[in-house]
Amino acid sequence: MTTSTDTTTIEIAGAHGDVVIGHGLIAHLDRVLPTLLADGVEKILIVHAPALASISEAVRTQLAERYREVLLAEIPDAEGAKRVEVAAFCWQILGQADFTRSDAVVTIGGGATTDVGGFIAATWLRGVQVVHVPTTVLAMVDAAIGGKTGINTNEGKNLVGSFHAPAGVVVDLDVLADLPRNELLAGLAEVVKAGFIAEPEILDIIETDPDRATDPSTPEFRRMIELAIGVKARVVREDFTEQGLREILNYGHTLGHAIENAERYKWRHGAAVAIGMVFVAELARLSGRLSDEVADRHRRVLELLGLPTGYPAGRWNTLLATMRRDKKARGAMMRFVVLDDLAKPTIMQAPDESLLFAAYQEIAT
Repeated sequence: MTTSTDTTTIEIAGAHGDVVIGHGLIAHLDRVLPTLLADGVEKILIVHAPALASISEAVRTQLAERYREVLLAEIPDAEGAKRVEVAAFCWQILGQADFTRSDAVVTIGGGATTDVGGFIAATWLRGVQVVHVPTTVLAMVDAAIGGKTGINTNEGKNLVGSFHAPAGVVVDLDVLADLPRNELLAGLAEVVKAGFIAEPEILDIIETDPDRATDPSTPEFRRMIELAIGVKARVVREDFTEQGLREILNYGHTLGHAIENAERYKWRHGAAVAIGMVFVAELARLSGRLSDEVADRHRRVLELLGLPTGYPAGRWNTLLATMRRDKKARGAMMRFVVLDDLAKPTIMQAPDESLLFAAYQEIAT
């Protein structure tokens, strides 16, 4: 990690470009982008969510001074974007504009936008450059980093996708000033995840002063974001295609994804993952791996952020069926990331269903 007076740069190495963090970066994207992209880019497609149309148009105007052609593709909001029909719409634009492998895609939006925009870049001509400009906490610390791309099917979330490293990620903290409060808090679930699996300082910051920890203008907030990005950068650097270590980033996600599926993706990702983290904390506690103190800390930290920690009792069978076909399962064997202690994640393979049910009863409402 390198820091100047205005920006922090986190290097991920390999094919993955740097993550640049700071304030006011979008206003100067015409200067930042060329430092991330390889030479020879002539055309850029900006893929953006509807609410970011004005920002994206301003960026288009900026970039048009430097690149021969800059096009806009507005896609649906949130999980509605992650459909093959949306990808096909963007492929059509790329084809009609004769985009070559030396051209690039820029995404401006939240995690769904970076997921589908990355998938579009990964699949066009078997891979063109992409730079992500995430505009939510979730996208900044998770979805935009690491090269995972994907779209949903009726059977589950992110079941179709590929690994495609971005040429860079531009994290402009100023865009969070207009983010709805509940969306900002939901995004912090992924930050809390990083705290439990690797960086307990994040948990300390939240417990010390939740108000400052949730204010994007404070040094405390920026510190948490940088720590969370640092966790993901280190893991991705060592395990880009999720063959081993990278699995720890799925902490809370197995049940979380099942909840999202049960709610037809109308829940915020962070809210579902918050419940998922409490569930695996209870699973680890009941199996004798995790102390009461660390398990209870999950509820305490998440409740300080106003995030949910329970789910209806009658939904267990539906959730279990979804978890069995989760992409993290190996054959019929379910796998859960759990903690042996704070910042000591491990994998629990094929836990007995009676143990899973007992853990669920601890979070059932």
